[in-house]
Amino acid sequence: MVVGAFGVFLLIRRHGETLVAQAPTTRLGVPAGTADASDTLFHVLLALVAVLALGRLLARLFAALRQPPVVGEVVAGVLLGPSLLGRLAPGVANYVLPVSIGPFLSVIAQLGVILYMFLVGLDLDVDLIRKRVHRTVATSHASIIAPFLLGSTLALYLYPRLSASDVPFTSFALFMGVAMSITAFPVLARILTDRGISQTELGMIALTCAAVDDVTAWCLLAFVVGIVRASVGSAALTAALTLAFVAIVVLVIRPAVVRLVPGKPHRLDQETIAFTLVALLLSALTTEAIGVHAIFGAFLLGAIVPPESSLARGLATKLQDLVTILLLPAFFAFTGMRTRVELMAGTAEWTMLALIVLVATAGKFGGTLIAGRLAGMSWRPAASLGILMNTRGLMELIVLNIGLDLHVISPTLFTMMVLMALTTTIATTPVLEFFGAEAFYPGASRSMSSRALSVSALSPPDAVQKLLGANEDLPVRDGR
Repeated sequence: MVVGAFGVFLLIRRHGETLVAQAPTTRLGVPAGTADASDTLFHVLLALVAVLALGRLLARLFAALRQPPVVGEVVAGVLLGPSLLGRLAPGVANYVLPVSIGPFLSVIAQLGVILYMFLVGLDLDVDLIRKRVHRTVATSHASIIAPFLLGSTLALYLYPRLSASDVPFTSFALFMGVAMSITAFPVLARILTDRGISQTELGMIALTCAAVDDVTAWCLLAFVVGIVRASVGSAALTAALTLAFVAIVVLVIRPAVVRLVPGKPHRLDQETIAFTLVALLLSALTTEAIGVHAIFGAFLLGAIVPPESSLARGLATKLQDLVTILLLPAFFAFTGMRTRVELMAGTAEWTMLALIVLVATAGKFGGTLIAGRLAGMSWRPAASLGILMNTRGLMELIVLNIGLDLHVISPTLFTMMVLMALTTTIATTPVLEFFGAEAFYPGASRSMSSRALSVSALSPPDAVQKLLGANEDLPVRDGR
């Protein structure tokens, strides 16, 4: 058969060589001369290998320093980007992480953070939050107003030194205020999960404050972008559509989900998973189209699913490892790769960076601390909440890139703000360790964060209670 097939092919080839094809204008709809898709796939896979390998290595290193894995993953992106590898070995950097694969890696990263925030929403106890609405709303808005005013004041000093004459001061000051007001919602969620306090009262309030904080900050950002583009109506429309979408999800969709989702153990079939993922993507797509961000649509949909239902536990079991191990580090590393430390040329730039870090910390920490005290919290819990709200990072980078694209901030100021976001994120864990998370949640011991808390949101309540109440040490998964 093999010899016969080879002979027939030779006959086909003999005739085919006499045929003439059309001119090489396009190939499968792709213009002639376009890079081969297989080459792009190769470099994307190579970039993921480099990012994941170095990210996991640095995550373990920073874990030994009592830092969350996210810090190691972001630093891995910085080391592989233009700041270090690009300067020491530009040829290697262009081969491992060429500029051409940026859009493809960005899509993978965005998908990872969307799925992760859906998992965070599944783990959120809405009933616990509802009992503390006053404290949450007051604190979250105070943590926006204080840094916004301080950032606008700092603009008086930075504008003549780091801006250009074609940028109006009003636009510059408004943008600095918004940039100072951001809390990194995904990074904060990751820190809370890694420390095992996402289910404590402090963790719930911190997540809720960060969610309200960032939704409000995105609306403020839309307003500022509207000012820059001379279209204030777009900001008002974004705020109105966001409130309308939240009302529909909470008042209409959530009651239907509560009725349809079985509370007793139930095996998830592929149709249920597929329907849930379609709803997740539609929710994320809606908030992205509104102008807020896709991750809030994903988080909101996860939050309306009862956390103890079989749907929430089953989806978390199936998605968590894939998202946290493969997709989410790509998001952290990709954002870190965009930092260009070489733009910090001398002492003056580093002095201004120190001033930016001081003002950013004073605004977030001070505003949250004072609002928490006025809302009835004691000093140590309010201080712990202020430390958590000072976490920045990925959300900050998104805002900064928008400002850079609009030419409101210069590349040098962009680099300073990125380094400020990384500095405040690194400082969160050691300072929080100093205050002690158990100050706000007396039932949580310091050793709890070193146990197998990856099952805390994925197992039945009685199993969790039995595990957490056991005397023997439990296995550790990736420090969680």
